[in-house]
Amino acid sequence: MQIKPFLTTGIGSLPHLDAVEACELVVSSFDIPFWPQLPKVSYRESMIAQFAEGMPNVIFDDEHQTIYAQRDEDQLSDFYASYSEDMTIPMSEGHAKGLHQLIKSFSGKRFDYIKGQIAGPLTFTLSLKDKNGRYIYFDEELREIALMTLKAKILWQIDVLKGLSDNVIFFIDEPIFTAIGSTTYLGVNEDEIIRLISECVEAVRNRGAMSGIHCCGRSDWGLVIKTGVDMLSFDAYEYFDTFSLYKDDVKEFIKRGGYLFWGIVPTSELIKDISYKDVLARWQHNIDVLSKDIDRDTLLHHSLLTPSCGMGSRDILEVKKILEIQKNLKEDLVKEP
Repeated sequence: MQIKPFLTTGIGSLPHLDAVEACELVVSSFDIPFWPQLPKVSYRESMIAQFAEGMPNVIFDDEHQTIYAQRDEDQLSDFYASYSEDMTIPMSEGHAKGLHQLIKSFSGKRFDYIKGQIAGPLTFTLSLKDKNGRYIYFDEELREIALMTLKAKILWQIDVLKGLSDNVIFFIDEPIFTAIGSTTYLGVNEDEIIRLISECVEAVRNRGAMSGIHCCGRSDWGLVIKTGVDMLSFDAYEYFDTFSLYKDDVKEFIKRGGYLFWGIVPTSELIKDISYKDVLARWQHNIDVLSKDIDRDTLLHHSLLTPSCGMGSRDILEVKKILEIQKNLKEDLVKEP
């Protein structure tokens, strides 16, 4: 799949309560539409709960609006008995209202590209706890069950999205990468990180889609690239200095056909005060830095644009500002000789 430079897409979340409005915004504002995650609609649409549906041993506590894992050997046995590498697990409308609305609103329409996303296996297992407050990553069986569940959801989601486009781009969201190496996550093994994510990447690829990883802070990008992913999505406004430390890895990544999704428009509190000129200046600086080691034309032809992270924590006016800045940047870059 070849992708034109400077196309725009989003990471996932929006602050909307109205799924129809959110889907219309996505389709009208981005070159590569994505299904909007709507965490303000329900706690079941928060990052981990959204993808935990269908996983055995997960309890949804509606009273306290939280989830946790609790061992149930019968559930595990039933899951093992029914599981296969080609199994799919649907996402219900109660967990993915934006996805179901996108399908309803644009049924029969074909897009050049469509994007899906899922919580990565590392972030998922280092966020979901059991009833005793222990992350399920440190329970080998539950960690594997989580991986199997996520892969089944990847397959289902890609199948659904192919109803809207032949070219599916699928991102594995791994914000937890920023904390790997801290005392909280001691015992998280590098080889296991690569295995978990690589298996998700392989599931995406085997379904005929292109795989991406989104990390929105400081990350070991050399490690990320080792997973074999096709696309890297990073915060290019606040954390470019960290990303540029891995320029040699990025050069090899691009050489093998990889794409960079530049999260150049901030979605943090910074958006309140920055202007388009600030973003343009940051973009030009960042490109100049990487161009010292990577052929500039090659770099630009493998570059796409996104907000730095999901926009679910921003208000509607801030979302409008983010999208306007991104639109202006794309228009200026396309006009450049």
